[in-house]
Amino acid sequence: MLYIDTPRWPAHGRLWAHLISDVSVAELHAFAELLGAPRRGFERDHYDVPVEMARRAVWLGATRVTGKEIVARLKAAGLRRPRHLSSTPDPSRTVK
Repeated sequence: MLYIDTPRWPAHGRLWAHLISDVSVAELHAFAELLGAPRRGFERDHYDVPVEMARRAVWLGATRVTGKEIVARLKAAGLRRPRHLSSTPDPSRTVK
C-alpha cells in the first residue's frame, strides 16, 4: 500500500510531502512513475513530492497519514533507510 503525509516541508518555494510504500521499493518506484515523479525525488526510502503531486497521489490511491505514521510503517515493513546507513552521501545535504 502507498502512503503520503501532509505537504508541510518547505523547500524551493513549495511545500513537500513524503510518499512511501509499505510493500517494496519496487512498488514505490512504479507508483512514482505513474504519478510523474522524477527519480531524483527518491531519497533512500521515500519520494519527496510537491503539494500538487501529493493531491494527485491521493487521487490515484495513496492513503494520507501523519509523518510519524510514515516512519512507523517504513520501520514495520523493514524498509526504513536512515541517512547514516545510506551507502552514498546525499549531495543535496552536503555542506559546500
